[in-house]
Amino acid sequence: MSEVNFLIVDDDPVFSQVLARSLTRRGYNTLVAESAEAAIPLAEKHKPDLATVDLKMDGDTGLLLLPKLLEIVPECKVVILTGYSSIATAVEAIKLGAVNYLCKPADTDEVLSALNQEEANPEQAIAEKPMSVNRLTWEHIQKILTENDGNITATARQLGMHRRTLQRKLQKRPVRE
Repeated sequence: MSEVNFLIVDDDPVFSQVLARSLTRRGYNTLVAESAEAAIPLAEKHKPDLATVDLKMDGDTGLLLLPKLLEIVPECKVVILTGYSSIATAVEAIKLGAVNYLCKPADTDEVLSALNQEEANPEQAIAEKPMSVNRLTWEHIQKILTENDGNITATARQLGMHRRTLQRKLQKRPVRE
């Protein structure tokens, strides 16, 4: 494999280190940034071919970094990784140019598979069990938050709830299916 630069942008140093080590063993030249702000100079200098970007980080989010990264390196294939998945953020990530979206924890094989998927898979398994009411609530809040460009006050007003109540709900991890 010729020199393929792989950029990992994640504020979880343990996850980044494990993924970087695994990718290096497979022949990739790995670069690690702990924030969106640190990723920009790395991308400008090394022009990564592939990247994983964490959705929720201190400072700029992965959704804010994604268009900047693709402006620097338009041919870079990017997968968004997150422990805070929602349908709204997945759709937004794809609209912004990500080739795929994965929920953490994701291993190296899953990341590489997501990066190499050329087209949609019509045979993708469909969940047998519908989402719980709590999960549907989480998804709805994320959808309204996205429609309001992340404005918590406007989202709370639209949902008819107190701003602090919404903030508390957003600080919790998403409800599992």
